[in-house]
Amino acid sequence: MATTPTTKNSSLVPNQRFLLLPTIIFLIIMTQVPLIYTLRYSLDRWNFLRPDRRAFIKFRNFERILSDKDFFIVIRNTLNLTLVSVFISLVLGILLALLLYRDFAGRGVVRTILITPFLIMPTAAAVLWKNVLFDPSFGLFSALFKMVGLAPVAWLEKYPMGSIIAIIVWQWTPFMMLIMLAGLQSLSHELVEAAQIDGANPFRIFLNIILPHLFRYIETAILLQTLFILSVFGVIFVTTLGGPGISTTNLAFDIYREAFLEWDIGRASALGVFAIIVANIVVTLFIRLLQRGITD
Repeated sequence: MATTPTTKNSSLVPNQRFLLLPTIIFLIIMTQVPLIYTLRYSLDRWNFLRPDRRAFIKFRNFERILSDKDFFIVIRNTLNLTLVSVFISLVLGILLALLLYRDFAGRGVVRTILITPFLIMPTAAAVLWKNVLFDPSFGLFSALFKMVGLAPVAWLEKYPMGSIIAIIVWQWTPFMMLIMLAGLQSLSHELVEAAQIDGANPFRIFLNIILPHLFRYIETAILLQTLFILSVFGVIFVTTLGGPGISTTNLAFDIYREAFLEWDIGRASALGVFAIIVANIVVTLFIRLLQRGITD
């Protein structure tokens, strides 16, 4: 009699796996098939301006890219943009989450206001910052500078990378704040109260109790935000078009330029392969550093 439930449960496993089959097939079609095509096209010399001259050239696209000095500038721009944006967003997100974790009048309204930037489309946010805030003639920042007797600044010309980072941080800090706030709400109040009774100051409580509790949430937030920022395109397209020169060109914008301006599908596909490699390396390093921090 005791073996009957086990038999029934084990007979359900194949059926459950069969129910997952449509989802698995859909994921393979949507993710792996495009990847296979990208790998295949990266081995071709194929320009849409001369489609009749398509040829299989093996790894020459990769050799050309690695011998191009501009490629390493693009890699550096991609890493700088990603690392700085993620770090600043994380710090600001934790600070805002700690502030919103406290009880005060109008906390719900403040939360809604702070979440709003994350709900705005990236291109719309870029247009807003470019025309309303950064414009040297009519922008808000220029107006504030004139009020205190300072000359207006052409932000996108003098500080192009910093301007893009500012837009991305403004948009992604609410995302970090929400995840950190979710982590704080799962923190045991009794543990914090016990530390306060023992005489621990707020800094010690944050360093020894709150921060270790948030490590898992930080890991998730960094992983997701890194993947999105590595593929940032709309903000760069609207504000600087990768310029001046290639000073704000990241891998995503470089792929667009090769595919839709130069019409070089082979080189664009090879850059896409490099983008996948860079994304995996950056995410792996982030996760290992965070896991080392948790174990330490």
